[in-house]
Parts: sequence; C-alpha cells; structure tokens
Amino acid sequence: MSNKVLSIGSQFPAFTKKAVVSIEKGKEFTEITEKIGSADGKWTVIFWWPKDFTFVCPTEIAEFNKKHSEFTDRDTVLIGASTDSEFVHAAWRRDHADLRDLKFPMLADTSKSLAEELGILDDNEKIAYRATFIIDPQGIVRWVSVYDLSVGRSVQEVIRVLDALQTDELCPCNWSKGEETLTTALSLN
Repeated sequence: MSNKVLSIGSQFPAFTKKAVVSIEKGKEFTEITEKIGSADGKWTVIFWWPKDFTFVCPTEIAEFNKKHSEFTDRDTVLIGASTDSEFVHAAWRRDHADLRDLKFPMLADTSKSLAEELGILDDNEKIAYRATFIIDPQGIVRWVSVYDLSVGRSVQEVIRVLDALQTDELCPCNWSKGEETLTTALSLN
C-alpha cells in the first residue's frame, strides 16, 4: 500500500476533532474544525508529529511555540496534530516543561481518519509522518512537506514559505521576506 499525500491545489478535508488547548483543570479540551482559520480569513498551518512522549517531536513542537507570534503576525492559525488521544496530549503537556505553555491547539486524530485522508499515515505503525500543510483562507492546500519519522523539520522554512505564498508573487530560490520578488524585478524592466 502506498500513501497518496494530499497535494497542492486540493481542498483541505473537513474535520471535527478534539484538541488540547490548556493544562488548566476543566479547560483542557475543545473541538476544532478545518474552519478554525478560514472563518476569519486567515491562513492555517497544521503540522503533524508521529508520537507523543518521544524525542524529536517535542523539539519541533517547542520551536513552533517559540515562533507562534510570527505565525499570528502573518494572520495564520497554527495547529499541532498527531494520532494520539487528547488525554495523552494533555498528559504530555503536563509532563514536559517545553510543552506546558503551548499557544496553539494539539489536535487528537485518534481515529486516524484525517491522517489517512491526508495520505500521511505510516503503513506499518499507523502513526502520522512529520507532515506540514500550509492552507490558504479558502481552505486550499498551498504547500506540503513530509519528512521521515526520524528527521525534524525546519520551522523557519515553514515561515519562509508562508511569507512567499502570502506575497502572491514569484519568489526566487532562498527568497526571504523583505527581499525583492521576481514579480517586482520583472515589472521594473
């Protein structure tokens, strides 16, 4: 069986899932849908990790949290996700110092239905790959990145690509926010 990862130009699937949003007793859980960002005209970045209580995953989650304001400054909703349950997410947040004060929800895809629909479910272990989706305000996937289970991703690269997509212009290799786009350079000629 081979995965067919949901790709660029596709509508991000509809979902309603439980998520952990706090470690405060009685306020830990909420339900979120795919409309969490698009309802307000915002972009969405949803990133997946394989398993809670592992080694590489918290380094990525902590880095996304450190950069959270960079996503909100770009009118972007950030969501973290795995196939673990909301109860496992809550326990991990309480247990791991770097995860206690997360500023974004930890989505629980315990049925694995969303990960499967996205094509990011590992065939053997039935856990999600390290996948990142950038979704525009219309719910269209604009960027996908999928890593092997053992390799952490670059959060800065996710931000760079988000910046480039939000220009709606042609951006050259290694382009960074604030630099001239090709669209601007071509219009000057």
